[in-house]
Amino acid sequence: MRSKSARFITMSAVIAALYVVLTVVFAPISFNVAQVRIAEMLTILPMFTPAAIPGLFIGCILGNLLGGAIVLDIVFGSIATLIGAVGGYLLRGNRWLVPVPAVIANGIIVPFVLRYGYGLDMPIFLMM
Repeated sequence: MRSKSARFITMSAVIAALYVVLTVVFAPISFNVAQVRIAEMLTILPMFTPAAIPGLFIGCILGNLLGGAIVLDIVFGSIATLIGAVGGYLLRGNRWLVPVPAVIANGIIVPFVLRYGYGLDMPIFLMM
């Protein structure tokens, strides 16, 4: 019988791996001007297990590293995912609200990364 901490670490690692695979497989749309990060659908998983929080954060860091993202994107994109995961966990009592923190965090943070990191010349509010 495995300990609770071993199950937590294993679950986190599996979620991180899923995030990385989804990010890399869908790299053509994960890193474009209009980023569609399929892996972000996993941000609902904290509703089921708190192990999803570190898994999503680490998975986002690794996915960004493997996808060739710039440092600003690696740092702040991963923080957006972490905010979304923690927020989803805190709202787990209402399944309809769980995705909202990830949408808001990414909607606010990613446009600034696109503008100031990648030099995309579009109005911030349109990228949101």
